[in-house]
Amino acid sequence: MTRLDPFNDKLLEGTSRSFYLTLNRLPKSVKGQIGLLYLLARISDTIADSPVGGKDYLLSLLRDYNERAQGRSGTIPDFTELSEVQENPSEAELLDGAHGPIGLLDESSEIDKKLIRRCLDIIVGGQELDLQRFSGNEDGTIACLENYSEMDDYAYRVAGSVGEFWTEICLNHAFDVDDKKRHEMMDSAVRFGKALQLINILRDIPEDLSIGRCYIPGEDLREIGLSPIDLLDKGNMDSFRPLMNLYIERAEDHLLEAVKYIQMIPHGQYRLRGACMIPVVIGQRTLKLLRTENVLDGEMRIKVPRKEIKTIIRSVVLSIPSRRMSNSLLS
Repeated sequence: MTRLDPFNDKLLEGTSRSFYLTLNRLPKSVKGQIGLLYLLARISDTIADSPVGGKDYLLSLLRDYNERAQGRSGTIPDFTELSEVQENPSEAELLDGAHGPIGLLDESSEIDKKLIRRCLDIIVGGQELDLQRFSGNEDGTIACLENYSEMDDYAYRVAGSVGEFWTEICLNHAFDVDDKKRHEMMDSAVRFGKALQLINILRDIPEDLSIGRCYIPGEDLREIGLSPIDLLDKGNMDSFRPLMNLYIERAEDHLLEAVKYIQMIPHGQYRLRGACMIPVVIGQRTLKLLRTENVLDGEMRIKVPRKEIKTIIRSVVLSIPSRRMSNSLLS
């Protein structure tokens, strides 16, 4: 069983923010493996998002890191230049301490190692695509995804694949199901991850635009007479609203699959069901805000207040023993 030592647990808490609320409620049988994947993926994400070096340098560093994580190289890249420019001290510490999570991966069981490496490889593939698509926009231009297929593929790579990994780990260490339900859970798990990523994309539009990235497909924007640069003007929200609502509906459909996923987890797996319920309820609440607020207003970032998140967590904890209360909270 993979366990995080105090050093790596501290790194996890410092870099995961809201995810740590979920992770902390997982059963011990799976907490270490899921936390370790998060740390490894956060290292690669920090590499890809670093503001120095240019596309080719960051791609090379990202690939060298993945080669080491996959066990195909024995050398951890030198992250000194990147760690020195991180605004978040925890991310700088994560890069400086990358040997910790990689060492834990090396020491993991063969099945856990295989699952973690497979998922990390998919995630890094998505981050490489990001670098290739969006690097070189320092002149103020904005690059965007071309169509929904690219958007959906990206959501799978960086989040849907995590749903698959999460489920495989749980089925190996926490509970078991028959082949039919395993297949159903895997399908729902992918859509669970896509739901959370789509919500992040919609919520973070202004922040992404500010660094030259638009995850809203250009094909869809052109159909409503807009371009990525038009999304910089909060006055265009009325024109953007029909497309925004379409993506909100897609996220809601994915969240329905997330609810179905939770209902397939054995009732006695209280901690696991609770850990899955928290992001779903927060996601549902976020979508309600997105339906009414002006997401293009970069001065008013849309997020569920911390106080409300604490209330949601308490409600989840209280509802877990009762199927009726759990279903009511998720409806």
